[in-house]
Amino acid sequence: MKRKTALVTGASRGIGKATAIKFAANGYDVAISCLKRKEELEETKKEIQNHGVSCLSFLGDMGYYHDCEKLFAKIKEQFGSIDVLINNAGISYMGLLQDMTPEEWALILKTNLTSVFNCCQLAIPSMIKKSQGNIINISSVWGAAGASMEVAYSASKGGVNAFTKALAKELAPSHIQVNAISCGAIDTEMNHFMDKAELQSLLEEIPMNRLGKAEEVAELVFCLAQQSSYLTGQIITMDGGWI
Repeated sequence: MKRKTALVTGASRGIGKATAIKFAANGYDVAISCLKRKEELEETKKEIQNHGVSCLSFLGDMGYYHDCEKLFAKIKEQFGSIDVLINNAGISYMGLLQDMTPEEWALILKTNLTSVFNCCQLAIPSMIKKSQGNIINISSVWGAAGASMEVAYSASKGGVNAFTKALAKELAPSHIQVNAISCGAIDTEMNHFMDKAELQSLLEEIPMNRLGKAEEVAELVFCLAQQSSYLTGQIITMDGGWI
C-alpha cells in the first residue's frame, strides 16, 4: 500500500523539523524545504530516513512562486502528490513600524503569507483530483491579538488566519480540510533573542509558566491531519493559556 506524503516548509529546525519527524515516525513519506540552512535541512532528512520512509529535501524560497513550482515538480516525480501540506516557513521582525523599510515589510509578507498562497495554489489541484487532503498553516497568537514592535509579523499572521478560514470554505465541497495552529511562545530559535530577565518576565505572563515545545506543536499538527473530516476552517490556539 502506497504511503501517504506530507510536505513541511521551513523544516530545517524548530516546529518544522519536529513536525516532519513526527509524520515520518508515523509512516509518512516527507518532503521538506528551507531557504538556506542546507546542512541543517540535510540533518533533518537523515532523521526522517531513520524511520524507514522516503524524504525529499529542497532548498528554496517558498515566497517565490518559481521556487515552489520547482519543489512541486520534484514532489510529483518522486511521490506523485502530497496528502498533507504544512505551511510553516516564516520569519519575524522586531522594531518600530516607523523604522521599517518597505523592503523589510515586503519580505515579511512574502515569507509568511505569500508562501502560504504559493504552496496551497500548487497543492490544491491534486487534492481536488483525489477528493481529499489536509492543509495546516502555522500561525501565531499575534495574528489575532497584535504585538507592539511586531506590526508586520502580526499583519502577516492575521492574513494567514483569514486565508485559512476563507480557503476552508472554498475547499470543503472537495473534502479538503484547512486549519491553522495559532502558536504562543514556543521554545525555538525565533525566541532565543531574549535575555534571562526578559524570559522570566514572559513566563510570568503564561499561566503554564513555561514555553511550549516544538514537539508539542508537531503533535497537534499530526492530530489535526488525522481528525474528523468535519473539522475545518479553525484557528486553534496553543499558548499555555497566555492570550
